[in-house]
Amino acid sequence: MVLSRIWSAFVIIAIAVAGIKMAGGDAKIFNRMVSGKSTDKYDSVFYAAIGSPQNLKLNSNYSVFLSEYGYYQTSEINKATVLLHDGSKADSLAYFNNLKPSLETYTYLEVQKKLVRKVDGIIETAKNAVLDIIFPLIGILALFMGFLNIAEKAGGIRFLSRIIGPFFSKIFPEVPKGHPATGHMMMNFSANLLNLDNAATPFGLKAMESLQELNPNKAVASNAQIMFLALHASGLTLIPVTIIAWRSGLGAQNATDIFIPCMIATFVATLAALIIVSVKQKINLLQPVILSWLGGLSLLIALLVMYVHQLQASEAQRFSSILSNGIILFIFVAIVIGGVYKRIDVFDAFAEGAKGGFETAVKIIPYIVGMLVAISMLRTSGVFDVVINGMKGLFAAMGTDTRFVDGLPTALIKPMSGSGARGMMIDTMKTFGADSFAGRLACILQGSSDTTFYVIAVYFGSVAIKNTRYAVTAMLLADLAGIIASILLCYLFFG
Repeated sequence: MVLSRIWSAFVIIAIAVAGIKMAGGDAKIFNRMVSGKSTDKYDSVFYAAIGSPQNLKLNSNYSVFLSEYGYYQTSEINKATVLLHDGSKADSLAYFNNLKPSLETYTYLEVQKKLVRKVDGIIETAKNAVLDIIFPLIGILALFMGFLNIAEKAGGIRFLSRIIGPFFSKIFPEVPKGHPATGHMMMNFSANLLNLDNAATPFGLKAMESLQELNPNKAVASNAQIMFLALHASGLTLIPVTIIAWRSGLGAQNATDIFIPCMIATFVATLAALIIVSVKQKINLLQPVILSWLGGLSLLIALLVMYVHQLQASEAQRFSSILSNGIILFIFVAIVIGGVYKRIDVFDAFAEGAKGGFETAVKIIPYIVGMLVAISMLRTSGVFDVVINGMKGLFAAMGTDTRFVDGLPTALIKPMSGSGARGMMIDTMKTFGADSFAGRLACILQGSSDTTFYVIAVYFGSVAIKNTRYAVTAMLLADLAGIIASILLCYLFFG
């Protein structure tokens, strides 16, 4: 019911904001919401420029950033409808305004309030949800579900369950010792740690299916399912390799300088998720087994941080690639060898599991389409812009340091859209520079958590859970802890 109310609120708020903008003169907003395409060149704006964006501490490639929002610089004053300036050349500004009084005049910072990213409307979003997400996911699910089925028949999942069992039995008291769900959850957490999104989803969906077998009320989320999803959505990742790669590509002097803050922020979010759900479920976290496992994980993270911190950006990316891909291949080989040793018909077992992967992908289509369409409406209607500009005004009025607000768009969108948050992170770096405070903060925020609403829709949808209980609240609180930690860490590390 909670997710249903949130989804309804998204749709209603988006249409209300769009209606207000339509009344204010934005005649094309409904067209953007329904049939707009991210590749369209509609609403292009040509601007004349005075001064340099760098005088306002913006990126030297700021014009590239503006072009992605349909703003193109022109030297023909008759063609321009907007005049952008840095506030330093009053004579030139007066000259252009006298030459063409109809020009809308903004500083390079002020114009950001007018920008609307070209994103897909609900029609394109619904199509792309199937073409870009479900179709590729079918193959990935079939692959990993196939190998998982071999591992189950060979006893590998139960073996993994016995290893992690002492710890999981404390935080998942409703899951019997040695149950396959423990092994599936462990595989999911391990894939998340290694930044293996393609592997984490199949393992996670299989874990939800296993937990659903133990669920006495199939329509209501169990305690174990809520704990699992809260930990999964906290997004604990050892090496944020994609973020490092983007920073390197956008000219950061030291692309890995956000590694330690990212690691600490995502660890804080995971601990917050564990504590919040444990308090709700009355789980005692001060037990020796839990403390020893958390201490061991903390030590592992500290050692990895020390090692990766001394590497160059290219070396860190290469290390992550070798580690991640090497472990995936090792798992596949180990599963096949185990299956042969147990004298299992490994190919038939693979085919049987792969078939289940196809069925799971088809089952989650309505949930993915529904959630992505609602998020698309929020983005195209300008709701995000209203919230972000409102926060900037609020903190400015309070007289506080507002540098962190420029990085917040990534945090606000991350719970709803991974690709949207990634786009905001890249936009922030392009606008202010990869080594700016806002650019670094956006990167830390991107690495501090997962896409909460997407995770809830897909994972609960895969097992037809109708009542998610307090899952949304717990996961959003963990996201908030990650956001606060990210802001504090950015001030601590980068001033």
